[in-house]
Amino acid sequence: MFNKIVIANRGEIALRILRACRELGIKVVAVHSEADRDLKHVRLADESVCIGPAASADSYLNIPAIISAAEVTDAEAIHPGYGFLSENADFSEKVKQSGFVFIGPNAETIRMMGDKISAKKAMQAAGIPCVPGNNDPLSDDDQKNLRMAQEIGYPVIIKAAGGGGGRGMRTVHTESALINSIAMTKAEAGSAFGNSTVYMEKFLEDPRHIEFQVMADAHGNAIHLGERDCSMQRRHQKVVEEAPAPGITPEQRKLIGERCAKACIDIGYLGAGTFEFLYEKGEFFFIEMNTRVQVEHPVTEMITGFDIVKEQLRIAAGEPLSITQDQVKITGHAIECRLNAEDPKTFMPCPGTIDQFHMPGGPGIRCETHIYNGYKVPPYYDSMIGKLIAHGEDRKSAIARMNTALSEIIIDGIKTNIPLQQDIMNDSAFALGQQNIHYLEKKLGIY
Repeated sequence: MFNKIVIANRGEIALRILRACRELGIKVVAVHSEADRDLKHVRLADESVCIGPAASADSYLNIPAIISAAEVTDAEAIHPGYGFLSENADFSEKVKQSGFVFIGPNAETIRMMGDKISAKKAMQAAGIPCVPGNNDPLSDDDQKNLRMAQEIGYPVIIKAAGGGGGRGMRTVHTESALINSIAMTKAEAGSAFGNSTVYMEKFLEDPRHIEFQVMADAHGNAIHLGERDCSMQRRHQKVVEEAPAPGITPEQRKLIGERCAKACIDIGYLGAGTFEFLYEKGEFFFIEMNTRVQVEHPVTEMITGFDIVKEQLRIAAGEPLSITQDQVKITGHAIECRLNAEDPKTFMPCPGTIDQFHMPGGPGIRCETHIYNGYKVPPYYDSMIGKLIAHGEDRKSAIARMNTALSEIIIDGIKTNIPLQQDIMNDSAFALGQQNIHYLEKKLGIY
């Protein structure tokens, strides 16, 4: 096992990684921007290194600064968390070239799965069902693109091959709008991702978003930990996640989960990962793979009793998986509400000082957050300030516990999305598990 690692991230995920390291006896180096000197994990770390100004480009995305921090502190490995450099193949490569261990998959795998076209081809080869569409980049041949859309059938969706986070995609309902939509998506993709390659798929009208958590080691072993439903979304950003997904049968879980685990072995995957699917009319369609730990990993941990972050560390240290597939048992139901520092109606970010913070408790309640009384939420980063997770013997119990926890939590001094989360927990369609990826936006009147 490692003696010391660098956590190349901030906020609640950095604190989550620190806690896992503490359990395994690993010392922690916290790197931070000038704006993040007072983060909880920075205060708790064995060592800390300031790597630059507040702007992410000058700090958390500054590869030379992060690697230098590992060098001066004599660390052995770097954990990227999620976001920032977690799915940056160049970062993974440079970490390895500098003599450190990247806690995640190798650069080749990240590149393959980061490009939606190559990922789709790899998954089809592994027997994973994919959304109908083309497997090649769209050319500048307008007539060819028009014929392709006719064959797929409208509506279609144009997607950036290197996209993510809900950006670089555009839905097209009519032939007259296709060519202009392709041009606009290419321009957006080039600006946002430095890669203007786009491709075309069938646009599913009312699918759910269901994803499978996988773990794979360097010894040819891979398992899945069941699925999560992340259909409550706003502008392709997840708001509520739960596990297991309502309505998915044990047979479906076994079939798709085993295919995902096999795909990990086929592509030589290493560490924690997530296969994301659209699910409609009883069918799964692969859309992408996230080659990192997910924001919503706690709901899977709650229903399996399995520590995903500790397993990431063990795998990166060269150990085999600590459990086999037949040891994975799903118990009860878990729901996660993302807590954001934002106006619950306008969704505008709301940085500022937290005057009072009270964490809820009770059976089955888990709160993942880095905030505390007097903490100043900075304006420079994502607005998420924590996650509230509730576990119960069944879905109804989990919702009831989440409602109670949301009524107990106190975050004064800034606006948060807690009222929105309470509204969702009391929504009749959500109570029945009838949500899809467009439901929340329609409910909010923005779809």
